[in-house]
Amino acid sequence: MTRHRFRLVNVFAESPLSGNALCVFEYGRELSEEKMQALALQFNLSETTFVLPSNIATSRVRIFTPMFEMPFAGHPLLGSAHVVRALGHGGDSIRLETKAGVIPVTANGDVWTLQAKAPHMRPAETTRAQVAAMLGIELRDVETGFMWVDTGSEQLMVPLGSPDAVARCRPDPALLARDTSNNLGHSLAYVWARTGADTVLARFFFLKNGSVVEDPGTGSACANLGGWLIAMESRLPAVFHIRQGEHTGRRCRLGLRVDADKRIFVTGKVVEIGTGEVVLE
Repeated sequence: MTRHRFRLVNVFAESPLSGNALCVFEYGRELSEEKMQALALQFNLSETTFVLPSNIATSRVRIFTPMFEMPFAGHPLLGSAHVVRALGHGGDSIRLETKAGVIPVTANGDVWTLQAKAPHMRPAETTRAQVAAMLGIELRDVETGFMWVDTGSEQLMVPLGSPDAVARCRPDPALLARDTSNNLGHSLAYVWARTGADTVLARFFFLKNGSVVEDPGTGSACANLGGWLIAMESRLPAVFHIRQGEHTGRRCRLGLRVDADKRIFVTGKVVEIGTGEVVLE
């Protein structure tokens, strides 16, 4: 019998039981890839991470959804950095090795900030009408400029004309599967609208077993929004405060900063709520 310690944390949290939940296994090198995937399905959170040794960074992190491994994801890296520091590695300045490269993460207390990779963009092949139908909203709700952006995880970024349009989204799973396949074959879309000069309301949808699931707080999409701002030649530096998760019952608050050098930073508070262990044969 082997015992595997884990910690439960909430990322982008305003209170202990808000934010996006994450399970972090402290010593992933003791687990096979198959067991990592099975444990991610067992916990059935948006993601589960596994901390491993690294020759090029403070630690290496592998990130699994219940269905597949991801090269990069925002809230898992912020939460994993919090655990790596708690294990006595790296202090407030940590570098995490991922399949998308090495990601710098820094802390101010329990508020963590990651620097995303430089973005890659490509046009969306779908039309405004197709995007509107896929989201279950009106054509007039969909702004121009929707595109694929990748700062480590490619996602369809869809600007909408109003917060009301964001709230009215009811994605069709068949159309989401048909119209939003990224470079890894996953169907997902990030929608947002400004609620003020520097505030945004956002939602993130993806498919799981043929059904649409909404993520409470999506750091990779927040980073991709920074890439979208760069692609649209928006005025820089730019700072945004993003509300997400209100339609899931898990309020999240994300910070986005794009500096004058086009570097993208994503910020969120991490709250640890528990520890435990899994016993496996």
